[in-house]
Amino acid sequence: MGKRLLSSGELAVELGISRRSISRYADEGLISVALVTPGGRYKFDLDVVRSELRELAERRREGRS
Repeated sequence: MGKRLLSSGELAVELGISRRSISRYADEGLISVALVTPGGRYKFDLDVVRSELRELAERRREGRS
């Protein structure tokens, strides 16, 4: 059985951030979209996005040092 992919709303709830932020991060290429449905909706892999956000936070911290 494959991993369940999350909508932007479901991902936002899991991460505790707004759905708008999820969409903005995806549009800016900061997080990966696992799938775009035929209707144009994004689907995300929670583990991948968590990893990408951790890496982004680390890079930002290093840049401020």
